Amino acid sequence: MRPGAGQAGDTRKPFLRITDLTKMFGSFAALRDISLEIYEREFVCFLGPSGCGKTTLLRAIAGLDIQTSGRVEQAGNDISALPPSERDFGIVFQSYALFPNLTVKKNVAYGLVSRKTARATIEARVAELLALVGLPEQGDKYPAQLSGGQQQRVALARALATSPGLLLLDEPLSALDAKVRVHLRHEVKELQRKLGITTVMVTHDQEEALTMADRIVVMNQGVIEQVGTPLEIYRDPQTAFVADFIGTMNFVPGVVQGPGRVRVGQLDLNCEVDGLSQGAAVTVAVRPEDVLVPEGKSVSENAFDARVGDMEFLGSFFRADLEAEAMGGHGLRADLSINIVRRLNLNRGDMLPVALPGERIRVFPGQ
Repeated sequence: MRPGAGQAGDTRKPFLRITDLTKMFGSFAALRDISLEIYEREFVCFLGPSGCGKTTLLRAIAGLDIQTSGRVEQAGNDISALPPSERDFGIVFQSYALFPNLTVKKNVAYGLVSRKTARATIEARVAELLALVGLPEQGDKYPAQLSGGQQQRVALARALATSPGLLLLDEPLSALDAKVRVHLRHEVKELQRKLGITTVMVTHDQEEALTMADRIVVMNQGVIEQVGTPLEIYRDPQTAFVADFIGTMNFVPGVVQGPGRVRVGQLDLNCEVDGLSQGAAVTVAVRPEDVLVPEGKSVSENAFDARVGDMEFLGSFFRADLEAEAMGGHGLRADLSINIVRRLNLNRGDMLPVALPGERIRVFPGQ
């Protein structure tokens, strides 16, 4: 199954379908054979590092950068060659892109005025939207008189004014300070859920994608690495890139010893090897929160002793650097609860029994 295809047996009809889309800039392929299906009322995030192609893909959907080849369909209609003005979407940019010489009301009304909508209808719609985004008293102000968060709310209201079938968000929160960003992402998600509008958002912020998206499209170097729910992307990364890009991950080199066994240093780990052959060089991946401290004298699989190195206090837990002779000197980061650190009175240099649950270990080909 291609990375962007729907789940096997999924009978839903895609609202947005992208097929074999490629975008060239000279000899550089910004997007390579992208295929993706997005369903009605979904909130989908395009996530990846700078230069991975996520904004180019959004602009191709909007018609702002026409693809070199491939097809874009919305609600069953081929829109591949349509100009932006004939596509059914609203868009919000990182920079707000508000008209500084127009009041908030006139900014929100802009699309409706362009469509020659009746004045009474415009006034009612603008009032409704300003109330919806929490700015009912700000209509007569100018953008410069508003905070960044308020300006982005106005931009969102303007994008929604014409009741588009698709909402496109191009890193809409990245220009805001951290506290406002956290608050506004919850508001945007609640607004999307309330309106039931199909939404695509570009972001490089993994926390933003994990908290807002129904599904995440992880991109890298112009291709889709993986599509899945936030939990699937975090818990079951399909490639080493996804495992490394989402959250924090330990990577150590290993060699497949046989079905369900990987050797790391002098330690044999029981874990799924995904059909890799004996003797194959692999990378073993495990998240810091999955490095466990066995309770009491209970015997656990993949257990060994490690020496505690630096410990970083992160509020609700400590992130500890561990070194284990059994792992051939390869280090691990472990997230240890405050209760465990207190109970064991852990300090730098102490020995600590740890275990790596087999079901939490991912194995990727190559070192």
